Amino acid sequence: CEDCGKSLVGECKLHGPLIRAKDRVIPSRARLTLPHYLTLRVLELRAGNQQILGVFAKKVIQKRTQFGPYVGQLSTKLTRYDESRLVLQVLKDGGKYFLDTPNEDCGNWMMFVRLARNQEEQTLVAYQHCGEVYFATVKPIEPHTELKVWYAADYAKFMEASAVFIKEESDVCPLPSVGKEPVDPWTCPSCRSTFATFALLESHQCIHKDRV
Repeated sequence: CEDCGKSLVGECKLHGPLIRAKDRVIPSRARLTLPHYLTLRVLELRAGNQQILGVFAKKVIQKRTQFGPYVGQLSTKLTRYDESRLVLQVLKDGGKYFLDTPNEDCGNWMMFVRLARNQEEQTLVAYQHCGEVYFATVKPIEPHTELKVWYAADYAKFMEASAVFIKEESDVCPLPSVGKEPVDPWTCPSCRSTFATFALLESHQCIHKDRV
């Protein structure tokens, strides 16, 4: 105790306990990598305060949008199995390895994407390229829709899994019908101009980069 100059076990009976200041709680690495137009939602709370999470779109995401690569640790054994997530493997240096994500501090946001149970709810395909795994959208994803993934056809053969086929969708994202929530426009952070799609915003931002 600095007030009475004594070394004590526990609190000082004369001057009382220390006021404990806790460190600020920061998000995990995986949560910090989440793109700004995606959000995590708690879908279920299980025993032991275990949260079942899903990744949802906040704005319209165009077809053929690529995410990745998936961040995980190469392992000969799968140390963490979740029946709601895809098992991922890659071919590197002639060997087949699992892409293992033991905890949120070792991976990126893609570890939260749940697998698609059928063709109707699938919005992403997982595929392997140069020893990395990427996700790509197979149709336009509307706001408040959960991103769900299954293997692409070639990757399904590699994983010895069945393929889920997605029927071809129009490249044009449908306009929201009357009664649905309005879709927020994409806003440029530099000049505050707004655009109807993410692709238009990306093209516009290239102009700012060229000027710089």
